Amino acid sequence: MSFFTDPLSYEFLRHGLLAASLIGGLCGLVGVYVVLRRMSYIGHGMSHAIFGGAVVGYVLGWNFYLVAGVWGFMSALLINQVTHRRHIGADAAIGIVTTASFAFGVALISRARHFTRNFDAALFGNLLGISDRDLYVIAFTTIAVVVIVFFFYKQFLFLTFDPEVAGIYGVRTGIVDTVFALVLAATIIVSIQIMGVTLIAASLVIPPVIARLLTNSFAKILVLSTLLGAVCGVLGIYLSYYEDVASGATIVLLSAALFVAAFAYSLARTTFLSKRAVAESQTASAALQAVGKLDID
Repeated sequence: MSFFTDPLSYEFLRHGLLAASLIGGLCGLVGVYVVLRRMSYIGHGMSHAIFGGAVVGYVLGWNFYLVAGVWGFMSALLINQVTHRRHIGADAAIGIVTTASFAFGVALISRARHFTRNFDAALFGNLLGISDRDLYVIAFTTIAVVVIVFFFYKQFLFLTFDPEVAGIYGVRTGIVDTVFALVLAATIIVSIQIMGVTLIAASLVIPPVIARLLTNSFAKILVLSTLLGAVCGVLGIYLSYYEDVASGATIVLLSAALFVAAFAYSLARTTFLSKRAVAESQTASAALQAVGKLDID
């Protein structure tokens, strides 16, 4: 038990564990819709777009969440608009918006070199930077996202599996898409401290993919992905503490290891069920042949 109790004597570890569990669960929950709606590229791109806002906040000395929040929401709305423009490929439009914002942040870094350490934390995560204020923001965002998902559950579900027909049945697709884009932006903003910009997309994608390999029920995927994200967040913090590795990288590597295990299990289960089905088919065929022979006799 000392493996779990010893790190709790440090306040920054307690903050990190709580933040990682909330962020892991939040990314797992939102990531289900990201993966099933084939929006993984948007999640990756939006994390890079928000980096520009994070840099502006650091350089100007303004509140990080205020600047990154406004920048992230504006990026989310812009990305949401360009993805509906048929004459421009969605991937190309998203690439332009996100890379331009990321490049703007890099350009500011080159002009303000004394902020480099803070930018490293924004890129790769910083467990030591979790403050009480950060925990309050993360907890509030998590609760808000859970409430939104609860009330928009049917609309999100409709747009996930049948977006073209959703409008016919009265779903206001434009409003729902905008709400989800803002939810995704908020999730990415509060995840930067733990995961870093470069690794947030993995936390959004890997837990839902693991859950999808283990079950076909949408409700079970939501619950399982959320739990997997939270567990990977907590265990990743412990491993990063003992191995002296960046917290975000450790969480992602642990999630990737679980994905490999889940994929192997899924593959083995599929192979077993296929062999079992063949064996049952052969048994049934042999039984029918035996019955036919009895009738002839």
